[in-house]
Amino acid sequence: MTDPTYPGAEAAERAAAMLTAAGMPRMASRVMMALVGSPDEGYSASELAERLGVSAAAVSGAVRYLQTIRIAHRLSRAGDRRDRYDLVDDGWHAVLLANAPLYEMLADGIDLVADENVDAPLSVQRARDMSGFFRFFAERMPQLLEEWEEKRRAEAEG
Repeated sequence: MTDPTYPGAEAAERAAAMLTAAGMPRMASRVMMALVGSPDEGYSASELAERLGVSAAAVSGAVRYLQTIRIAHRLSRAGDRRDRYDLVDDGWHAVLLANAPLYEMLADGIDLVADENVDAPLSVQRARDMSGFFRFFAERMPQLLEEWEEKRRAEAEG
């Protein structure tokens, strides 16, 4: 189990549980939330393993997953033989923006299901509602992210 002596350890575990419930792999959720509270120089894989009370192999797989979805990255430090890991600045922003086209393609696929299911009007309506939501999400996501950037800039100038 997580060592509670790390700052924010209990809150990080609760947040990781929420991410897991939302569909993120459990270990990736735990590693990501540990990285949220990492020291400024990041964590090595062995430090993450110690913090979380898990094996280095579990951390390795989770870090690989987080790198694949562009949430975490490897830090190289001169004179330090160990790789260190930290979160990508604005990682969530980039992931959401990169996935916007996916929502449009998903809507297209759902519409094809509806097109072929004409004998089930309730199912067709459910599919059309779902595809409509994904199209709305694809359209609004870039706008929402721009609004977020404007808000961050205003607060920084504030």
